[in-house]
Amino acid sequence: MTDSNTDIAVVSLAQPLDSIADELGRSFREYGFAVIRDHGIPQDLIDRAEALSKEFFALPAEVKKAYHIPGGGGARGYTPFGTEKAKDAKVHDLKEFWHVGRELPEGHELSEYMADNVWPSEVEGFRETFTKLYSAFEEAGGRVLEGIALHLGLDRTFFAPTVEDGNSVMRLLRYPPLEGEEAEGAIRAAAHGDINTITLLLGAEEAGLELLTRQGDWKAVDVPEGALVINVGDMLDRLTNGKLRSTTHRVVNPRGQAAYRARYSMPFFLHFRPDYMIETLPSCIDPQAPDDHPAPISSHEFLLQRLREINLA
Repeated sequence: MTDSNTDIAVVSLAQPLDSIADELGRSFREYGFAVIRDHGIPQDLIDRAEALSKEFFALPAEVKKAYHIPGGGGARGYTPFGTEKAKDAKVHDLKEFWHVGRELPEGHELSEYMADNVWPSEVEGFRETFTKLYSAFEEAGGRVLEGIALHLGLDRTFFAPTVEDGNSVMRLLRYPPLEGEEAEGAIRAAAHGDINTITLLLGAEEAGLELLTRQGDWKAVDVPEGALVINVGDMLDRLTNGKLRSTTHRVVNPRGQAAYRARYSMPFFLHFRPDYMIETLPSCIDPQAPDDHPAPISSHEFLLQRLREINLA
């Protein structure tokens, strides 16, 4: 069954963080999800980005495929329809996407972990717009992490050095329109958890995003116009020993007329630095079970493990 998100937190980032931190934490503990209003990403920037994303995906298939990087794990450029699949899924997701990553100066100590971006010459303003949007996403994500730190009883700046120059990725995503009677309610992105620290999602106002509750029910995530959906990724789940949940979620095709049109969204996968060791926070270890927590692992090694599982490496 599916119900709606009557008690997933909807908070304003314009409020003092200490006034919303525990409401965020409650929602992340119970659902792994929260909704953020007043996130600070300018609406005109969002509008330009959405228009340019649609312009790129409207290009001929052979033009788009010229930006696919074989062996690149989908980290940069274009990934064609029918490539990625959720962990343990038997079929590929019904989507195509473009990835923008961090741009590091030449000789940076983390350059070996991050490929250079590629940019489509056919879409004017693409690089400028998405470079700005990447920075805006990162700033909003930093604010959310400050709130999480306060909820966990940490210094509010705890996460800043852990994500500085992190391997964060912005995804421009298109789910092509479906046809036939099976379109309504079809699974566009199979049930999965995100790999990263937190995900910030623009474009979730259209119905279809659902999370799996502790009780085993699918819960629809309803989003006010212009808001961001935030969810906990596996890296933060691991760091907090499961106190903040990386929740299984999926995208289903809506019912009615919306089932037969393309769906667009822009998730930002905020990552720790590749050299950051994900080691359970002492405050998240149960004194009655001091050995019951994941072993330390670097952010980069964890990412590689998971990319292999979803057919991107």
